[in-house]
Amino acid sequence: MNDDRQNGAMIRLQGLSKSYQTADIETLALDGIDIAIERGEFVSIMGPSGCGKSTLLNIIGMLDSPTYGHYFFLGEDIAGYGERKLANIRKAHIGFIFQSFNLIDELSVRENVELALLYHKIPAKERRARADMVMEKVGIMHRAKHMPSQLSGGQQQRVAVARALVAEPDLILADEPTGNLDSAHGQEVMDMLRALNDEGATIVMVTHSPSHADYAKRTINLFDGHVVTEDIREVI
Repeated sequence: MNDDRQNGAMIRLQGLSKSYQTADIETLALDGIDIAIERGEFVSIMGPSGCGKSTLLNIIGMLDSPTYGHYFFLGEDIAGYGERKLANIRKAHIGFIFQSFNLIDELSVRENVELALLYHKIPAKERRARADMVMEKVGIMHRAKHMPSQLSGGQQQRVAVARALVAEPDLILADEPTGNLDSAHGQEVMDMLRALNDEGATIVMVTHSPSHADYAKRTINLFDGHVVTEDIREVI
């Protein structure tokens, strides 16, 4: 990978490793990862179960920390930061889309989306305006007053996408975003992610689906904690 890409990267991992110790056994989940992701890229991460995909996404999302190596985010090496400092960076810069939606059943669609702004101490009137704007963007505004249980799986994932977008993050991380959806709703979500990327969003997505990985401009393939190949393509 050339120096220009590394120097201009939003994310740069250098010699990054992650190990877990249980009793007398040490498991190496990631081993010497070197990756750079530029602002505006759409990158998919693929590999068999247990290869380190989720661990890598959790470290990129600052939900976990590497055992060794460096993680540069927007030019700042955050690998040794404590949880409080990582949480502040995470809240300011990253939006998450999870396979299981993670919506709060007792809150309406609008309230679920607004929830992501409470941590930013944004006034109620502005929270509502921003939530309405992003719900309109992802095509869920007509369900703003509904509860999650009244929505289809595809609609719930649209709410999850709106929640990830409402704070205008620099980076969107998607962990198997179509894993709980049928093929039609899965394609809707992928079309929406591509549209967001076309508008400039940086997206890193873990997926098991080769067809969904093809929506990304680059696929990083992992095996046993190593990057084995990187494929760059013209998107479908």
